[in-house]
Amino acid sequence: MIRTATEDDLDAIMALERASFPADAWSDDLMRAELASPHGRYVVLDDGERIAGYAGLRHLPGGRDADVQTIAVASEARGRGHGRALLDELLDEATRRRAREVFLEVRADNPVAQALYASEGFAEIGRRPRYYQPDDVDAVVMRLDLARRAPRADRPAGAHA
Repeated sequence: MIRTATEDDLDAIMALERASFPADAWSDDLMRAELASPHGRYVVLDDGERIAGYAGLRHLPGGRDADVQTIAVASEARGRGHGRALLDELLDEATRRRAREVFLEVRADNPVAQALYASEGFAEIGRRPRYYQPDDVDAVVMRLDLARRAPRADRPAGAHA
């Protein structure tokens, strides 16, 4: 079940954050501030026993764009469509907030994530050299025009309602 994240989820989110992004994990304080911010929405994938994934979106009221801040799925839960379901929830949230486009950065050395985003309609619009530190990995900047987002019935297999 995907639900809105709360501060009670912070420890579980941070465990996934550190496991997923060991070189550049966010701090507890930064994640706590993100969870509390009125300018975003963070969600968790709660399988009834644990938090198996989380994702966050930032959108300023009245703004035409939103940003996917992060998506992470526990290594043992990958390959089951959970990342797509989390992304779908963020894109639905961006639509509810009346954003017109969504941006994100993804590591250039993460072809699985890039393929997921491309399958949902994101297109590469640029690169940020050496963005991810301390690994010196480029960021691929991607953009989705929400008006061109495929209707739910036309989305790739694995998309969740």
